[in-house]
Amino acid sequence: MSTALAPVDQLLYTPKEAAVVLRYGRSTIYELMAAGVIAYVKQGRSRRIRRSDLEAYVNSLETHSH
Repeated sequence: MSTALAPVDQLLYTPKEAAVVLRYGRSTIYELMAAGVIAYVKQGRSRRIRRSDLEAYVNSLETHSH
């Protein structure tokens, strides 16, 4: 009998994972990171984006109504 663990909220995303979550291209994520629009953390050569920074980016987007 196996015990299934409850899914854990992901705290850090790779740029590729962030692109999937936001439905952007991976290069767009790297451009936003380079421009300082999306904050990230760096450990060695790896870059990771905090979930809270993705949420802050989405919350900063302007809404347009027609």
